[in-house]
Amino acid sequence: MRILLPISVPALATTAIFTFIWTWNDFFSQLIYLTKPEVQTAPVALRNYVDATSGASWGSMFAMSIVTLIPVFIVFLVGQRYLVKGVATTGLK
Repeated sequence: MRILLPISVPALATTAIFTFIWTWNDFFSQLIYLTKPEVQTAPVALRNYVDATSGASWGSMFAMSIVTLIPVFIVFLVGQRYLVKGVATTGLK
């Protein structure tokens, strides 16, 4: 554990960051499984601002898009050190 875990921390952190970003931005599975408006995720709720029959509320749609980007940006900033280290050391032997 004292040898293997410190070496694998950047790779595990990189995997965790990519998994969070892909799960956060997932649209279709949440659109299929979440039917109640109270439990919809941010990307699905953002899609509800666009209506084909009437005009879109552009101000609230852009504000909601910024709110949905903030957690991804924070996770990236916190894990950027591990992300760069994990990507840089994956091909070394």
